[in-house]
Amino acid sequence: MNLKGKTAIVTGASSGIGAEFSKILTESGVKVYGLARSEEKLNSVKEHLGTSFVPVKMDVTQYEDVEKWVEETFDDEHQPEILVNNAGLGYFADVDELSLEQWHTMLDVNLSGVFYLTRLITPLMKENEAACHIVNIASVAGLMGNPQISGYNATKFGLRGFSEALFKELRYDGIKVTCFFPGSIATSFFDSIDAVQLHPNMMQPVDIAKTLKYVLETPDNFLINEVTMRPLNPKPPAD
Repeated sequence: MNLKGKTAIVTGASSGIGAEFSKILTESGVKVYGLARSEEKLNSVKEHLGTSFVPVKMDVTQYEDVEKWVEETFDDEHQPEILVNNAGLGYFADVDELSLEQWHTMLDVNLSGVFYLTRLITPLMKENEAACHIVNIASVAGLMGNPQISGYNATKFGLRGFSEALFKELRYDGIKVTCFFPGSIATSFFDSIDAVQLHPNMMQPVDIAKTLKYVLETPDNFLINEVTMRPLNPKPPAD
């Protein structure tokens, strides 16, 4: 795909890898609709990225709000070619300590939010004569289970299954589907996890963004449907 002149939707765009995705895409000539719940953070991203970044205050778990925005924003003459389902969160605890609210919040954001937007954008991509691409951001937690992240594991395993089924469903419509499985990235994701501290050996958001750009720019009949990314040495540097 030639990115120049394309239109993208990036969820979770107000910080972390979502903001970095938006940056590399706008720098490549893409108009980016950045979705997130924090209007203040979105406007801060826009200050850095300029008019090619369109901030959209949106909770992706609210289907009616997402549907209204899609209907008001896109039509036969204005269709998105790229959807990056990046919004996600995790709560870590023993299964008997994980609250029902935390469980349902992870399901709502990590799975239902992805389904809602994908369900609405897919028909527009089917109508689009240009090559289109959906990228779902999972985690290495979607490949292997570990103690205290059973709920997070469940959502990311689910996202992997959703992505694999989706790529087989949409490939003959000219729509690519790729699922990313990144390991530890130096972002605010770990702020609420006392056992994990940011350190220089973690992957950097810009490197994940460069991988996104590479995957999007592959030839139209070339699909990378899964990408696993890890730090070579995941341990904190010795003092």
